[in-house]
Amino acid sequence: MAIVLSIDNLSKKYGSLKAVDNLSLQVEEGSIYGLLGPNGSGKTTTLGMVLDVIRPTGGNFSWFGNGINKATKQRVGAILETPNFYPYLTAKRNLQIIADTKGADHSNIAKMLDLVGLGTRSNTMFKGFSLGMKQRLALAAAMLNDPEVLVLDEPTNGLDPQGIAEVRDLILRIADQGKTIILASHLLDEVEKVCTHVAVLRTGKLVTNGPVGTILSAQEQLIVSAEELAPVLQLLERLPYITRFAREKDYVVVTLQEGYSSTDLNRDMFAQGIVLSQLVARRKSLEKQFLEIIKS
Repeated sequence: MAIVLSIDNLSKKYGSLKAVDNLSLQVEEGSIYGLLGPNGSGKTTTLGMVLDVIRPTGGNFSWFGNGINKATKQRVGAILETPNFYPYLTAKRNLQIIADTKGADHSNIAKMLDLVGLGTRSNTMFKGFSLGMKQRLALAAAMLNDPEVLVLDEPTNGLDPQGIAEVRDLILRIADQGKTIILASHLLDEVEKVCTHVAVLRTGKLVTNGPVGTILSAQEQLIVSAEELAPVLQLLERLPYITRFAREKDYVVVTLQEGYSSTDLNRDMFAQGIVLSQLVARRKSLEKQFLEIIKS
């Protein structure tokens, strides 16, 4: 699969503050790539740099194997901040002005309004739009020049549940057209439901990245007890499929790699002469795992 965006040791400093710290990642064509992290983790700054809005302190990036230039920008649509429209102009007229600015064909306007579900509201003034409708109009504006990549910064921020659902559904429909989408979010639920790949950021640094199903999978945890915990802990140190473990009073919480189960652990414990008095499986919530990832 072709690489759409490649980021190599990208950094941004504001005085002594490192907003982004040697970030490296690659976004493949056709993916929905999420930058996930709490507020202040460097998501918006990263997007600002790759969109040539913020000047990097160090490192580099490339779009489609090339640096940022006018031709590259034509292939990328973006919503980086709160979209600005003229409140007393209609949706259609606002898009006409934006199309002229971008050099996009006016014939795309009706198609994009239909795509975002605003075809019947093209002659409605912007000031009468709900927050969800305003965000959908912003998506239409970003899509006017039919870009190959769509970059979105917190696309559901401030929306009510209905608006969130509408925007999420729209993102998936746009992706189904073969577009690559890069979005920043602090919402675990949003990334889990929409994205194919994710990079987790914390204080400007990359914590982990990969397919959503791998990074944010609800891994199996085991509660393990025995008369003597010392030999249990010693064996857990040596077993290659143990992701992590932690002693909690008179038991141990064990996290296994994908593809392994309590049967594997019980077998290996018994083979070393360790009889477990408790072996209980439980599933970790995605929220808890995400909190563990950003704290680790």
